[in-house]
Amino acid sequence: MATMAAGQCAIHPGRIEVITGPMFSGKSEELIRRLKRAQIAKRRVACFKPDLDVRYHRTAIASHSAQTLDALTVANMEELKSVLMPMVDAVEVVGIDEAQFFDATLISLSNELVQLGKRIIIAGLDTTFTGEPFAPMPELLAIADEVVKLSAVCMQCGAPAVHTQRLGSSQSLVLVGAAGVYEARCRACFRPWADEHGSEQMELPVAAADRC
Repeated sequence: MATMAAGQCAIHPGRIEVITGPMFSGKSEELIRRLKRAQIAKRRVACFKPDLDVRYHRTAIASHSAQTLDALTVANMEELKSVLMPMVDAVEVVGIDEAQFFDATLISLSNELVQLGKRIIIAGLDTTFTGEPFAPMPELLAIADEVVKLSAVCMQCGAPAVHTQRLGSSQSLVLVGAAGVYEARCRACFRPWADEHGSEQMELPVAAADRC
């Protein structure tokens, strides 16, 4: 029997793909597109989303343009791992939507999965409504094999939008919503201080942090 050459890995590493940008930029749509192509290629796919996100569909990844893909909803990273790991040997592609709602454990899990030869496709907001990095997305961007940074259309002037503007006076970092609660804004039209009165970057509220 031929022996493995020194330094040769038994499992070829997989890859991490991160899709990011502001709201209304098509992140979930691109995630769905990639996962459906994987299914067409007869790859075994497992999809996950946080149970915080029930805007369009409770048991599917859903885009603002009404595209959907069945997904398992989980409360936090502990539950995601408890569901995924028992079936990990049978899964080739792992899709995760709204990654900003999960905690930093997603980084170590992604590294673990990629060493098992899995393809991980992650979508999430890169900045908060205050315009600051939305953890754990910055770390995921840093370790990714591929990063797709999407832009939306500014709902004020029509220019390319890279920010998410919150409408209203809530100062909670986690406030799930869509049109009517948020707008995509370009740099010129982005006013993070307009409703928050110049507030600094805020920590996750205790209730939300417990769920993540």
